[in-house]
Amino acid sequence: MSSNFTDGTRTSVSATPQMPLSLIHDGGIVHVARIKGSPSMRQHLSELGFVEGAEIKVLSRINGDVVVGIKGSTFGLDRKMASHIYVN
Repeated sequence: MSSNFTDGTRTSVSATPQMPLSLIHDGGIVHVARIKGSPSMRQHLSELGFVEGAEIKVLSRINGDVVVGIKGSTFGLDRKMASHIYVN
């Protein structure tokens, strides 16, 4: 699927703007677009369910840390880890 713009250019759905999970407000529902960071960090997050396309709900934010719901589980992520999870 793609979108046409008035200047004739095209973009795919994957071009949807992405931002770090650390910037999403309470109550926001987003989907994982990609994970940045070391291979071990990406593997750890994948094992917790943070995989491309997974739905995440931001339950609360406390001092930059984020509490999220994903795949029936609740996790607390520090600001650094949340900044490696890009969502749209």
